[in-house]
This record gives sequence, C-alpha cells and structure tokens, in this order.
Amino acid sequence: MTLRFSILDQSPLGEKETTAEAIQHTVRLAKRAEELGYHRFWVSEHHDSTAVAGSSPEVLMAYLLAQTSTIRIGSGGVMLQHYSPYKVAENFNLLATLAPGRIDLGIGRAPGGYPKSTKALQPEHSAVTSLDEKLGELVHHLHQTLPADHPLHGVKATPIPETPASLFLLGTSVSSAELAAHSGIPYVFAHFINGNEKVIQDALHTYRSRFQPFRNDKPQAIIAISVIVTETDEEAKALAANHQNVKIHLESGRTINVNSLQAAEEYGRQAEEGYTLEVQDAQIIHGSKETVRERLLEFQQQYEVDEIILIARMNSYPERLRAYELIHEAFTELPVSFISNTGK
Repeated sequence: MTLRFSILDQSPLGEKETTAEAIQHTVRLAKRAEELGYHRFWVSEHHDSTAVAGSSPEVLMAYLLAQTSTIRIGSGGVMLQHYSPYKVAENFNLLATLAPGRIDLGIGRAPGGYPKSTKALQPEHSAVTSLDEKLGELVHHLHQTLPADHPLHGVKATPIPETPASLFLLGTSVSSAELAAHSGIPYVFAHFINGNEKVIQDALHTYRSRFQPFRNDKPQAIIAISVIVTETDEEAKALAANHQNVKIHLESGRTINVNSLQAAEEYGRQAEEGYTLEVQDAQIIHGSKETVRERLLEFQQQYEVDEIILIARMNSYPERLRAYELIHEAFTELPVSFISNTGK
C-alpha cells in the first residue's frame, strides 16, 4: 500500500511568539519533515493577519530550498487573482531553475485576507481578468505555449527551467474541481475548510470524470486535512474544542471561510455590505497516533487518494512538530510507503 504524506504549514503565531520566531519554526519544521520522509512541504499566503506570519510563499520557498535538499517545496497556495500570471511564472521558473524537480506551484482561489488587503494587492484597473483566464495564461507561460493569436505571444517567462514547477489547484467546491479538470492539473480538496462529504465526493467525481489531459496524463486528486495528534485521545479532544470554522455569507452571494469569530467580524466590517455568520466545529481529525492513523486510512479508502496533505492545527511549534512525528511513527509501524521525498 502506498500513501504519501505531505505538510502545509501556515507559520501560525503561537502565544507570545514573534513573527520572526514563527517563520524560523517553519524552517525548522521543513528540515525535520525532510528527515522524516514527508513528500512535500508547502507554505501559505495570508495578508494582514495577526494569526499567521506567511504572506509571501515564493520568498519563503527560496529560503526553505536552501535549507533542504530532497523534499518538494511549494505554495499552498499563491492567490493568483491578485497577480500577473506572467510574473508568477517568472518567480516559479526561477525557483525551478534553482532546484530542478522540487518545486510545486499550488494556486488558491480565496483572497487570503480581508477586503482592504485585497484592494491593496489589486489596483482597480487590474482586477478585471477572471481566475479561469489567469490560470490558463499561467499554464501557457510555464510551458512556453502561448498560442499565436494571444496578445502576449512571443513573450517568454525567463529563466526557462528544464523541469517547470508542478502546478496544482486548491479548492473546496465542484466549480474548482471543474477548473482543475479543464486545466488538466492535479486538484487538492481542502477538507479542513469544507468537510461536507457529499461536496467532496461530488468534487472528486467531477474532477476525475471531466479531466482533460494536458501536461498530466491522468487525474491526481489529493485531500488536505487538519489534524491534532497527541499522546492520548483525551488531550487531542480538548485541543480540538478550541477551534471553529466560521462562514461569512455576504449579501453579494459570496461565502468566505475563516477560523474565528473575530476574523469573521473584521471581514464583515471591511466588506461594507450585509452579512450573516455560520459557526461550525472545525473540521479536524484528532486523537492519539493510532486513532488518527485509522481515520486517515478511512479517508484514503473513502476518497480514493494516495496522498494526504496534513495541517497540524496547533499553534505551539513543539506541539506541531510532535504531531508530525507521531504520524510518522504511526505509519512506519504499518506496511505503508511513507518515505518518498526524493524530489520526484
């Protein structure tokens, strides 16, 4: 049985922790993840946040590449709606040139911050192209395949690496699955944001059934899951009780997901439109290493995936580190191919 495990780390700010300390903990965690045999290590993009320190995945990725040698390093994800696809392609082509075969470019669909930070990132005149169009253009820039009738035909995103970054789309809905399928790229469903089983099943079915081969011969579905892993089930349950998922339903029809009432209320205030809040228990798999192992194996069978990206929902660095070590221990006790960080 083959089941790959990867990590998404958002550089959370622990109690009385500085942003510099949070980033250094991410660096230390990436190095330890490589030692343990995790396949990928991704970092996130959040703006104007007092909860997490990661705002520029490309910059942090460059540093992580210099501190590691085999584990794949990636973004989970770059919020493409804010940026020029051409510039994103240049950034990741440079990273792929520095570390051939080790770069993942995960694209996120959420804004990654509050309305004011979105305005700061998107001058009004540039926020006119849809994400679908930007993603298509990004694929062409990464592979130097802009069609002859494209207005940017002939422009090259340099440097041109021997092995371009691997492109992924992150999402929580059937529409995001359709976009990944149409683009012919791997799809990561964020269970930690949307744990609705029917939505997940529908999204993965849509992705697999409508997949159009482009750069990838077959669909590759991955699921990203929040975990809290401790020595005992009781300890993990107590930690999980402190977490919430809050949905902000705006009058305009959009729904935004955040992880606290405070963040939801601030988003609503900045949105300058009516909104309602829906509070739910956070989607977190929690327990001892044995309990979490069984749940993750159930997820593998239920959703037919061979890779799971883990997000330890524990702000303390020692707790996060121990959680990933416990999962490693749990699966190396079974005939599971865990160690696979060869950069391939």
